[in-house]
Amino acid sequence: MLMIRLARFGAKKKPFYRVVVIDKEHARDGRNLEVVGHYNPLTHPAKVDLKHDRIEHWTKVGAQMSETVARLVKKNPATEAQPAA
Repeated sequence: MLMIRLARFGAKKKPFYRVVVIDKEHARDGRNLEVVGHYNPLTHPAKVDLKHDRIEHWTKVGAQMSETVARLVKKNPATEAQPAA
C-alpha cells in the first residue's frame, strides 16, 4: 500500500521534512517514489510547500495520507491561479 507521509531530514534538533510517496512497508527515511512537498516547522510561520496536483494524483491512484500530511494539506489548500485583469 502506498502512503503519503513525512520523511525527516536535517541536523539534530533542527528537523526538516519532505512530504513523500512511499510504500507503507519501507522505513520512514527509505527510498521513496516521489517527493511531493517540503515542510519546515522551524520558521515562523512554518513553511509548507506542497504540490497539490501530484498529491491529488497519488490519492486517486490509491495512496493514503498520514494524519499529519492530511492536516498540512487541509491547512494549506491549493491556490488557484487568478486570471489577469
